Amino acid sequence: MGDPRYPVGKFTWPEKITEQDRRAYIQQIEEAPAKLREAVKGLSEQQLDTPYREGGWTVRQVAHHLPDSHMNAYIRFKLALTEDQPPIKPYDQARWAELADSKLPVEPSLLLIESLHARWTALLRAMRPEDFSRTLKHPELGLVVLDKYVALYAWHGRHHVAHITELRGRAHW
Repeated sequence: MGDPRYPVGKFTWPEKITEQDRRAYIQQIEEAPAKLREAVKGLSEQQLDTPYREGGWTVRQVAHHLPDSHMNAYIRFKLALTEDQPPIKPYDQARWAELADSKLPVEPSLLLIESLHARWTALLRAMRPEDFSRTLKHPELGLVVLDKYVALYAWHGRHHVAHITELRGRAHW
């Protein structure tokens, strides 16, 4: 088995993104909510509270993290589309995963990510090719082009869903 932290491999920033790549990334973003729902389907409360790896988040925390992260990404996209190089604020994902709402049943987060991704993919599909060259200013990464941000979040959804599906496979759930 490979590194359980990166079941689909570590993210690498693509050098160049073609229109075909972009369409594939948007499709992956669109499919992420259904894949997350399928990944957690039928899990017991005990299984939801099982870490996907030693020292890792629980399945429940992963299920709540995805809409948290993707809400931030969606807002960052809108900022980059409406402002010139907007500065974005990072957030402490680990501390967010410890807040009370990350202990709730997963259904509210499943509904949230489904609704969010419906809007996000509609926005992405309406963007002109030149819109994907717009940038945002990340305090740690510098200027990030939206095209590459699409690649990152396509990977991000696959990455976390795989945390759950890989655990299910190892645990024979």
